[in-house]
Amino acid sequence: MVPVKKRNDLKWNLKKVKLQLDKAFKDNPELELLKVLKENSFLFYELYSRKWGIQPNFKEVDLGGEYRCDFVWLNDNSDGPEWALVEIERPRMKLFTAKGEPSKELNHAIEQVKSWDRYFEKNPAEKKRIFGAVAKFRYILVAGDIHDWETEEAIRWRSYHNSKSKFEIRGSNVFHKALRVAEEKPEELWSFEESPVSLRNSSLKAYWENEGYMDKFRKIL
Repeated sequence: MVPVKKRNDLKWNLKKVKLQLDKAFKDNPELELLKVLKENSFLFYELYSRKWGIQPNFKEVDLGGEYRCDFVWLNDNSDGPEWALVEIERPRMKLFTAKGEPSKELNHAIEQVKSWDRYFEKNPAEKKRIFGAVAKFRYILVAGDIHDWETEEAIRWRSYHNSKSKFEIRGSNVFHKALRVAEEKPEELWSFEESPVSLRNSSLKAYWENEGYMDKFRKIL
C-alpha cells in the first residue's frame, strides 16, 4: 500500500525548491538549473517512464572521456535494462528563428545528444563498461520555455522530430509540472524519497554491480 503523505512530510522543502526553480528560469543560466535538479530528484518525475519503484539518477556521467551527459538513470524493464541519458539546456533558450527554423542553439543541443548515440555505435564495448548491460538507450533533451514550444510551427516540428528521431525533446516546464505533483499529490513521490538527490558519477559502477536486476543481463548483453 502506498503511504499517505502530506507535502510537509516530504524530504524536500517545496517552498525553497520553488523559489530556486523560479530563479533559475528567470536568470536562465544552465548551471543554475542543473544545481537545483541535482539537489531535488523528484523534479525528474515527469521524465521517468515509471513513477513508482524508480531507480536513482546519477549526475555528470562521463562517456568514455569524450562526452558527458547531465543525468542518467536505469529503467529496469522486464525486457532488459533501458538507460535514460538526459541533456539539460537553458530553460529559456532560443528555440527557433523568425523563419520558424531551429535556432543555432537548438541545433547544437541536438547534435550533442546525437554524438552520444554515435559514440556507442562506434564503441559498443563502452556500453558494458559504463553501464554494465544495455538493452537500449532512451535519449532525452530538455530545453526551452513552454510558451516557445506552444506555437503552431514548434508543435508541428517537435511532433515530427519525436516521432522520427532516436531521442525525444521536452520543454523545461516538466520540472514545474513535477513541483505541482509534489504540492498536490505528495504521496506520488515516495519512491523518489529513497534517493532524494542525484548520486555521483563515481558510484555508478558500484550501483549496477550490486543491483540484483542487472546480474542476469550482465551475463547476456
